[in-house]
Amino acid sequence: MTTLQIFFAYFAVMITASSILVITRRNAVHSVIWMLVLFVHIAALYLFLNAELLAAVQIIVYAGAILVLYLFVIMLLNLREEDAKKKFLSQWPSGLITGIVFIMFFILILGKITVFPAPGKYSVEFIKSEGIMMTIGKILYTEYLLPFEVVSLILLVAIIGAVVLAKKKLS
Repeated sequence: MTTLQIFFAYFAVMITASSILVITRRNAVHSVIWMLVLFVHIAALYLFLNAELLAAVQIIVYAGAILVLYLFVIMLLNLREEDAKKKFLSQWPSGLITGIVFIMFFILILGKITVFPAPGKYSVEFIKSEGIMMTIGKILYTEYLLPFEVVSLILLVAIIGAVVLAKKKLS
């Protein structure tokens, strides 16, 4: 086993373990801490795959901004463990059924995906000559401008909704 394979195996195991710990922790703050570990390991995996931009975005946006937003929501909601136990205790059968159906669909879809898709519009040589940042910028702000703006509007609506909910709780 080469050094690269050992690093990849480490990242894969840590990403899997920390993602499981995120969803199994009863304390929401502990889940956020494990999510931070998850995001840092995903960013390291991106660096391992020579995707520096994705690693930087992962750290800045997800490990920074999104986790701070999660912590604000947790603190504003003022969650109590007793309430969470009572609320979700009766919902585990439907969650189990939903999970099984999701896994079945995932396996069904996974069987239909081609491993080697047709080559895209941008070749490796073009990306190397233009630069990865320039290529991503051109694609993002020309071909995918509308989806980019839609996502920004969705995030804006979510932020406004969080502020409105927080103001109602405080008053």
